[in-house]
Amino acid sequence: MANGTRTHLTLYLTSGYLLLIIYASLYPMAGWRDSGSAPLAFLGAAWPRYYTGFDLAANIVAYLPFGFFCTAALRRRLAPLNAWLVAALLGGGLSLAMELLQNYLPSRVPSNLDLACNAAGALLGGLIGVRWGSRALDEGRLARWRRRIMRHAHGTDMGVLLIAAWLITQLSPETLLFGSGNLRQLLDLPPVQPFLAERFVSLETAIAASGLLAAGLIATLLLRRQARVLTGGLLLAAVLIKTLTHALLIGPASALAWVTPGNGAGMAIGLVLWWAASFLVFPLQRAVAALALLFATVMVNVAPENPYLLNMLHIWNPGQFLNFNGLTRLICSLWPFLALPWLMIYRPERHDALHY
Repeated sequence: MANGTRTHLTLYLTSGYLLLIIYASLYPMAGWRDSGSAPLAFLGAAWPRYYTGFDLAANIVAYLPFGFFCTAALRRRLAPLNAWLVAALLGGGLSLAMELLQNYLPSRVPSNLDLACNAAGALLGGLIGVRWGSRALDEGRLARWRRRIMRHAHGTDMGVLLIAAWLITQLSPETLLFGSGNLRQLLDLPPVQPFLAERFVSLETAIAASGLLAAGLIATLLLRRQARVLTGGLLLAAVLIKTLTHALLIGPASALAWVTPGNGAGMAIGLVLWWAASFLVFPLQRAVAALALLFATVMVNVAPENPYLLNMLHIWNPGQFLNFNGLTRLICSLWPFLALPWLMIYRPERHDALHY
């Protein structure tokens, strides 16, 4: 793979994470108004009376990947020290811009402590990026392994980001298993049909099966070697993420609460369909993935609201995870509308398209 192609992943990761930070920092992006106070007044404010170690750690960790990705991308053109300093400055400047904009959101409060933690996170992430960023993303053993097992195509790096985003959608405990593209949730629209337990089991099965089939085939389409083994590991990782999310956010007793009869049947059917489709030639795999994605998205939007999931929102208080929850919901709503265009334009080199 050419050097020019190898730089795309770091650029995509940096740009994508930048957008995630902006959305999470300004969520829910409603009620903009001018409070009348000086925008920079928060910089000289006293130490906050109420804060927790979790808040400090979360603000540091939130900007750590940005510093890492940004430094790795800048290392292609700058010396290590310069790349680190520029990434740290960009991280601090981004955090300052977000805190300034929070002055105009009634649900957000700008904080000099948040700014300091964000800047520290970018600084630390940049330091890690100087040492390991290029090796992990463009050079070294991990990068060579990635290039060896993945198809050679200009859309490969974007496909990797789509798969990463799909894993992130599993972090939302209020969404249906492998169900994404819910525009009703995004636009706050009412359900199109009432909830009936017997019918909902069938819908849940269809959504889980088609969602698994679509995501599994997208991963398989990206791989030129060990495709079935690695895709199986990806699907297992998604299930583990779903389980861990329920355990952490709702409680250990609810770790497997998502394993309903509909989801169980859907996973079994989806695995069988994915395994069979993985033996098809590349064009047919892509067609099946697109059809499964469309079907799953339609089913998600016509499915009624599940009282169990609604009740879960009352049990689970997002609290400190409010912004992160809004972010995962956005990614979950948009994912199929990003994946479908990618399927249409993704074209590996001819010799790789025959490799499966």
